[in-house]
Amino acid sequence: MHKMLFFAETDFMNRQQLISLILQKGNYLCVGLDTDVDRVPAFLQSSSDPVFEFNRRIIDATKSFCVSYKINTAFYEVRGSKGWDSLQKTADYIPASHFKIADAKRGDIGNTSAQYAKAFFETLSFDAVTVAPYMGEDSVKPFLEHQDKWTILLGLTSNTGARDFELQPGENGLLYEEVLRKASRWGTTGNLMFVIGATRADWFTRIRNLTPDHFYLVPGVGAQGGSLKEISEKALNPDCGLLVNASRAIIYASPGEDFAEKAGEAALSYTTEMRGYLEHAGLL
Repeated sequence: MHKMLFFAETDFMNRQQLISLILQKGNYLCVGLDTDVDRVPAFLQSSSDPVFEFNRRIIDATKSFCVSYKINTAFYEVRGSKGWDSLQKTADYIPASHFKIADAKRGDIGNTSAQYAKAFFETLSFDAVTVAPYMGEDSVKPFLEHQDKWTILLGLTSNTGARDFELQPGENGLLYEEVLRKASRWGTTGNLMFVIGATRADWFTRIRNLTPDHFYLVPGVGAQGGSLKEISEKALNPDCGLLVNASRAIIYASPGEDFAEKAGEAALSYTTEMRGYLEHAGLL
């Protein structure tokens, strides 16, 4: 039985705090704030910052029903300095009680990665950032060196281009399997997660055998068609080990003035389902 930890608001969330949050709230839902300014309802477009105003209302409506938020930085970077301002305000508005992910997919030579790590962990105070592993260990280590911060490494993605590299045979299995094996030695289960796409549900048993104790960030549930049931049955571990992300299915649950209310209802539906899987697994 896990000890339930009630922790003060801080600028980090370690593994035990994340596990305790999941068990306290009875879900492993991450809400993706992939906010396209063109999809912000018309009645908000006249506000000084339509994207932030949209996000603020989404967060207020969903924070009781999730444990995490993920900001896909591309939707903010595309708007230049205005977008970065929206990103900063959104990141600051997310409660410190929630696990905060920058979906930035960074990764470069060591000194550049060190600057990326400072940007997302210090300037923007995210708990985690997504990182591409292609350039190898020295491009990832600068992220892992930040205490009580998380690196979320791309493992097996759900896009069709995964066939080009990730699913190609390597010396000891498919390339993505080699990435999981090798990268799991770069960090620990307390600072390294893997991105595993929800539409690869058939692969989760194999993946969980390769990395039994790591957390996975799982995008692709909802609009992309991934099965929450299949993923939960195949990939839950004794610490839960999952953060399942839903973006469009929640934040665009309604195009009208009731968008926040409908987002809350969609989030509640996911968390109700998740609670059932946690109970079935004996975690609650």
